[in-house]
Amino acid sequence: MNSATVRNLLVRGMLAGLAAGLLALVVSYFLGEPSVDAAIAFEEAHAHGGDHGEELVTRTMQSTAGLSTGVLVYGVAFGGIAALAYCFALGRIGRFGPRSSALLLAVAGLVAVYVVPFLKYPAQPPAVGDPDTVGQRTALYFLMVLLSVLLAVATVILGKRLAPRLGNWNATIAAAAFFVLAVGLAYVFLPSHDSVPEQFPADVLWEFRLATLAVQVTLWTVFGLVFGVLAERVLVPRAAAAAEQAGRAAPVPH
Repeated sequence: MNSATVRNLLVRGMLAGLAAGLLALVVSYFLGEPSVDAAIAFEEAHAHGGDHGEELVTRTMQSTAGLSTGVLVYGVAFGGIAALAYCFALGRIGRFGPRSSALLLAVAGLVAVYVVPFLKYPAQPPAVGDPDTVGQRTALYFLMVLLSVLLAVATVILGKRLAPRLGNWNATIAAAAFFVLAVGLAYVFLPSHDSVPEQFPADVLWEFRLATLAVQVTLWTVFGLVFGVLAERVLVPRAAAAAEQAGRAAPVPH
């Protein structure tokens, strides 16, 4: 794949990430913000001292302009990184077309980058938990993300190595079993860390975690669908497309 194609896919990946970010923003605002407000209200009700000083950024600003900026910037950056991963994976994961490869990448990315770490270290609302453990919790989470991505890559490599001897179906099952086993071992050996207070409302916590999962599912799904269409326009030869269109337009002989 030449540099011009990679550049075109990178730009289209960022555009697809922006589109995905717009829809993820809607989901985040309507599903996530109510639970964030409830979490902040809980923290304020149980805070000691009462005086927290002057608020530099209002909650309204955080939930509108701040949320929009964060999600959209994240979407563009996410789309660019995913497009580069797509360029690397294209042709190495099987004989899939541009759209199928984009959807496969989106599903694999959602599982490896978010779902697997989420099951070990689920999200918790802001302003909840011991602030002294934020650094440790963040480090553990990103360590789990790194392990999950590396195991996903190793799973693909293992599946391709086993396919000539076991066949595609059996190789896929064996590779998936390896991934599940390796992730299970990581779950066992990595320390657990739950700093949510016992008196924190369980329904608010559950709604917040479902909302974060919905945002990620929206982000990855929309990206896979939109980027698949945009990538196909770049990767499918224009000459073949023009020939096909000319063939359709040719008059039918009588």
